[in-house]
Amino acid sequence: MLLNVVEAGSGEHTVVLLHGMMGSAESWHRVVPALTERGFRVLALDLPGHGLSPRDPQLTIESAADAVVETLACLLEPPSATPGPPLIAAMGHSFGATVLAAAAPRLEPALAVYVDAALTLQGGQDRAALVSQYEHDRRARLSPAELRRARPFYSVADAEAEARAAERFDAATAASVSCGSDGHWSAAPGSIVVRADPSAWVTDEDARRFEHEGVRVRSIPGAAHTVWYSHFDVFTAALPELFGSR
Repeated sequence: MLLNVVEAGSGEHTVVLLHGMMGSAESWHRVVPALTERGFRVLALDLPGHGLSPRDPQLTIESAADAVVETLACLLEPPSATPGPPLIAAMGHSFGATVLAAAAPRLEPALAVYVDAALTLQGGQDRAALVSQYEHDRRARLSPAELRRARPFYSVADAEAEARAAERFDAATAASVSCGSDGHWSAAPGSIVVRADPSAWVTDEDARRFEHEGVRVRSIPGAAHTVWYSHFDVFTAALPELFGSR
């Protein structure tokens, strides 16, 4: 499966972005220019069942990771004598972070950043019930005005991006991920976890586990799950490896 990719910038080094559940590549609309301004080439992917990428009602985290790896192989290793820009960093949010953790051993980014994700998955969900729940949640996100009322930290552009993502979201693909076995993925030592504080997704216990495994944890007090929507400047400041002066 080849995924839809939004590409920006033409720098020597590449940053890959993977959005969260019910989002899209457009969810990074504020992050992308902040990276290209610092000289990066940016590849933001629509994950399976999201945005303009194919659907797969049998999707797993592993098959989503396969799709990411296959898609990036076409972009980072072009069939020519001139090698493509090296993959300097990959950043994933929530569901996208878990997919990144599954793909990272093959992608081998110089830096992996996981945003508000514990990299675990509770499986065994009832498929029909979960599809129904996701479809209900999707319909609730179709109005930009309603999104801004529910999430006052959203800008107009944020709400419009997330409403378009909801229009294109496939509930059956997303639900399939949670209908198999439980899953746990590791972050390599030296990786970074950025989490909201408090976080419903990365608990204090999770943070201690990450730190014990050599993962750097950076907490942003009061942030929403989509950390850069609510605390953009604090989020970028927490990642000087990507957003600092170059």
